[in-house]
Amino acid sequence: MTLTRRTFVAFTGAVLAVAATHAAAAEEREINFGIISTESSSGLKSAWQPLLDDLQKATGLKVNAFFAPDYAGVIEAMRFNKVQVAWFGNKSAMEAVDRARGEVFAKVIAADGTEGYYSLLIVNKDSPLRSLDDVLRQRSGLVLGYGDPNSTSGTLVPGYYAFAKNDVDPLKDFKRTVRANHESNLLAVATRQVDVATNNTENWARFVATHPEQARQVREIWRSVLIPSDPLVWREDLDPTIKRQLKDFFLAYGKEAREKDVLAKLTYSGFHASSNQQLLPIRQLELARQRSQVAGDDKFSAQEKSVRLKEIDDKLAALSQQAPAR
Repeated sequence: MTLTRRTFVAFTGAVLAVAATHAAAAEEREINFGIISTESSSGLKSAWQPLLDDLQKATGLKVNAFFAPDYAGVIEAMRFNKVQVAWFGNKSAMEAVDRARGEVFAKVIAADGTEGYYSLLIVNKDSPLRSLDDVLRQRSGLVLGYGDPNSTSGTLVPGYYAFAKNDVDPLKDFKRTVRANHESNLLAVATRQVDVATNNTENWARFVATHPEQARQVREIWRSVLIPSDPLVWREDLDPTIKRQLKDFFLAYGKEAREKDVLAKLTYSGFHASSNQQLLPIRQLELARQRSQVAGDDKFSAQEKSVRLKEIDDKLAALSQQAPAR
């Protein structure tokens, strides 16, 4: 090989290396923001896009909205780095932290200033069902609209507080159980396609604003304990500079009149800093649900049941040690 050719090859390699570096840097300046499927993608896009546009303008990042047909789609997209930041419920955030290198960095503040919301059971306004007791007594003849398996308010919370604590299996003990997002469950109750459905106060507030006629056909018959407000999650390996930009933007957002209008469409008033610590009650709740399920399952021998219950109790005890002192 001649000196001239060596020089050319070295120069070409250097150019390619620089180009690759610039391409990687350019890619790093683009993020996909995942949005869980609490309602139709078109409804979510109209509510979230103005906020994402403001995020893009404030940070210089190219911000793409990412939608999936179910919660698992956003969790898996984060796992494979197709999504770098996402809005989750607590149960789906827990899955993202455990399976997709997620990390909670902020949480939403509701329009009324609270940092939490409630799971609901809803029925048609003309339904004879008036309480949770009515639902439990008549469950074998009722069609239940249930939430996404990774939904906190649509599955986890009512699954434990409304059903497991009353020795009811929502997937087996009703005449039929139909899985759907919050908006679909509200519409199904309004049009009498299901007899009772799970929902939450945040989605109910959006439904009243977006579907006022149908909202008048629905009423609440049960409300849960307070659930921590929805977290924002980023991948823990996201560039530190981008993390700082994201956190600065969200924690400062909602002070100006126009920003307040943007948040009002989401039924929010702003964001507060948070961490994985906010998921501790959800982890405890999930383990309590599992414990109740194991305790009532006759397929286990006494020894197997004892071993499984001890494993769960040990995990609950470990989580109690992590809880902040009051």
